[in-house]
Amino acid sequence: MKTNNQKQQKIINPKKDAEKSITPMMSQYLSIKNENSNGLLFYRMGDFYELFFEDAIIAAAALNIRLTKRGKHLGEDIAMCGVPVHSHENYLAQLIKQGHKVVICEQTESPAEAKKRGVKSVVRREVVRTVTAGTLIEETLLDRKKNNFLLALIKIQSKHAIAWLDMSTGDLQTQSISESSITAAMARVDPGEILISEKLLTHQYIIDILEPWAGLLTSLPPSRFDSANGNLRLQNLYKVKTMDAFGNFTRAELAAAGALIDYLQLTQKGRLPRIMPPKQVVEGSVLEIDAATRRNLELTRTLTGERSGSLLSLLDQTVTAAGGRLFSKQLSSPLTDVKAINSRLDIVQFFYEDRKILDLLKNIFVKMPDIERALSRISLARGGPRDLAAIRDGLYLSAEIYSSFHGYMLPEGLQNIENNLDQHADLVQALDDALEIDLPLHIRDGGFIASGYSQGLDELRKFRDESRQLVVELQKNYIKISGVLNLKIKHNNVLGYFVEVSLRNKERMPVGSDSIFIHRQTMKNAVRYSTVELSELEGKIASAADKLLAMELTFFDSLAKKILEHGNKITLTTSALAQLDVSIAL
Repeated sequence: MKTNNQKQQKIINPKKDAEKSITPMMSQYLSIKNENSNGLLFYRMGDFYELFFEDAIIAAAALNIRLTKRGKHLGEDIAMCGVPVHSHENYLAQLIKQGHKVVICEQTESPAEAKKRGVKSVVRREVVRTVTAGTLIEETLLDRKKNNFLLALIKIQSKHAIAWLDMSTGDLQTQSISESSITAAMARVDPGEILISEKLLTHQYIIDILEPWAGLLTSLPPSRFDSANGNLRLQNLYKVKTMDAFGNFTRAELAAAGALIDYLQLTQKGRLPRIMPPKQVVEGSVLEIDAATRRNLELTRTLTGERSGSLLSLLDQTVTAAGGRLFSKQLSSPLTDVKAINSRLDIVQFFYEDRKILDLLKNIFVKMPDIERALSRISLARGGPRDLAAIRDGLYLSAEIYSSFHGYMLPEGLQNIENNLDQHADLVQALDDALEIDLPLHIRDGGFIASGYSQGLDELRKFRDESRQLVVELQKNYIKISGVLNLKIKHNNVLGYFVEVSLRNKERMPVGSDSIFIHRQTMKNAVRYSTVELSELEGKIASAADKLLAMELTFFDSLAKKILEHGNKITLTTSALAQLDVSIAL
């Protein structure tokens, strides 16, 4: 049985006496690749992620993109292909779906900064994460109404246990299981990736049990599943001296949960999302349905693997992403505790008997963003301005929902939900004061902090905008000097600002020692020039833009920190909102 990490073999092993002609950039690539041979290496070069050697051959075939070559290594052509950074998530999704892991290597300095260390210095790069099927967090790569669980299966002595975690929401659960219950539990959780010890994979009964999930397996050394180390990792994560306060966990459960944390630290290069304390699923608390029965009942997917046509698709009337994920979990894990079942039904009955509040809340929930996943992205420092806005808007709507219950006699279960709808007024106000109305997708785009929020920021923006007007005035002046009416001042990332005229107007441009225009480049249909005045202005604009973005990034970090300080309360609120959405839907 081949596991995921066996699909991508170690394919670069350069000799110590490699060619003396190897470029500094390729030397850097080979060094990084050999330290990260467990996946396809996305090596950042400007606006592209490039792949080389066997990685390029594999990726070009998987993505149906052009395979080219770049120089030679050890006498052989170096295969190469690449994908644009701005649209790389589309390609990433295809590779992950086909069972590959992808190592993301970013530039950690600009070319200009590299040149300060020496003309031939290579831009510093480092791996920031390894993307696997069970560690996805990008909104575009996930099903909004389905959890993406990373699961660990372990055996200590004669005891089996599983632990599963959704990195995009921070939901962590554990369960001790018998050998005969493994398939039922696995089918219930429906993981996206499964971690297992290499030692456990030597047992034939495990190979037979896991055959339906063979393509999802990632095998790791047995040391990664040590119970003492697992317990210590969890204690460090939650800053406690013992895990007893969270539940009576077995050694196997602690080992499985610890292995998940260890794997996230490995793939995320030490950065972890917010992970909620583990919830222990007690044996017998949910109805275990074996994999074959679950499949034939078509609870969450039809026999052909589609959601459409399943029982879930017919019953799910939730309107929020978090509500949809909870509904799917509840349908997959039927309760056996009559008291807990009746508590759920009491809430459903409350809404069934009062259509007024039912319709009121439904109209609010239609506008509810996915707070859970926005919070997780922010905790991993991969969030953007729209994630800040999602948390602001979601908490504002939560306050509306809280106010809607005033004057009602609520059943006990609904009272518990209401108590967790904390209004977060101060945080909502802080975010509302700081954020612009129209927000970019990425923080690198800037322009997300509202005018009036910071005097220093407003002054930089004014200078930047006035400088842009100066470019317009320069263009008018250069047209007057040259007499070329179609002269344009343009900008790109390579040349910066430049003057451009059509090729047929080349002879009309004044050049020479007395001219302000300096020839830069002749194209097929155009000629480009620079001037001292334009270069000086460009420097001022670039400096203002850099300072402006740096200041906005500082504000972003401050707002993100403020959100994370409220993380536990926000998590309770998002859980309450999801339960409420499910109850209304039912």
